[in-house]
Amino acid sequence: MAFAHFLPPIPLETSTHPKTSIPALSSSDRLFSPPFSSPFLRSRASPQVSIFNGLRRMGLMAKAQSQEADVSSASADAFTGFKHLLLPITDRKPFLSEGTRQAIGTTASLAKKYGADITVVVIDERPKDSLPEHENQLSSIRWHLSEGGFQEFKLLEKLGDGTKPTAIIGEVADDLNLDLVVISMEAIHSKHVDANLLAEFIPCPVILLPL
Repeated sequence: MAFAHFLPPIPLETSTHPKTSIPALSSSDRLFSPPFSSPFLRSRASPQVSIFNGLRRMGLMAKAQSQEADVSSASADAFTGFKHLLLPITDRKPFLSEGTRQAIGTTASLAKKYGADITVVVIDERPKDSLPEHENQLSSIRWHLSEGGFQEFKLLEKLGDGTKPTAIIGEVADDLNLDLVVISMEAIHSKHVDANLLAEFIPCPVILLPL
């Protein structure tokens, strides 16, 4: 972040003494007269400029660090208000994909740090009786959450009801008055969740985790 500082103009005092004419110098006088801007004068002026520039840089750095600290503090305060997190799972693999495991780990870490509760909603457009490895998937979810320090959480299943996963996520978040939804980008890349509908259906902030 760049900052621009402008110094106020300093008024110059106009001399009240009458002007006097300066006699012209002869060629010999000009030959042996020292130049007006001598190295001695430059050497005396340069330390003042250097000190001024150093102080100015220190001021800019202090202001930048102060603003960065304010942003970090505001971010921490925002997460402190999240007391109930939603973890939607649209993964169809019984032992879960890398993206789903990442979402579980992130949700558990946030909930543990800020003292929040977790609700997991498992979503599949197919009915439960057509999912032979469904119980294995639930066991995998429980195991990964327990690894993150959560043995107790709320589990919902939305299977085969014909509703779009994005709409289901929004409905659950609204009904339970949830504070934050954590979704892996994998769910969007696999077309299980429509990113264009997230803002329309989900009434709370959403974290999209990159792969």
